[in-house]
Amino acid sequence: MPIVSISLTEEILKEIDNLQKSMGFSGRSDAIRAGIRSFVAEEKQNENLSGNINAILLVVHNDEYDEQVNGIKHSFEDLITTHLHSKIEGEKCMELFMLKGDADSVSSITRDFQKNKRMDTVKLVTL
Repeated sequence: MPIVSISLTEEILKEIDNLQKSMGFSGRSDAIRAGIRSFVAEEKQNENLSGNINAILLVVHNDEYDEQVNGIKHSFEDLITTHLHSKIEGEKCMELFMLKGDADSVSSITRDFQKNKRMDTVKLVTL
């Protein structure tokens, strides 16, 4: 099996260690592989979207990045039917976007958040 080297923050490494223990993975590599498999499966599902769709996009980030969220949000105003912003704990914020429109546009807003390294969680649910 090929070896891939990655850099992780201490926070992410602690989360992986916690997942490893709580989910019974034999090591960090197994936990990371499971996460990658899940990500790949989710992306394959999103690639097959077409036509007009309804979706929910969940984004979690530190409140210091509100302006970056707003920048992406304003680029897709025609797609967003409802937007909820909530402080969830400490400096963490949760954005919930209800989306209705072309599947390619839904994929674009999702990718814009996913590519932003300052977003902690980005999850798309299609309806």
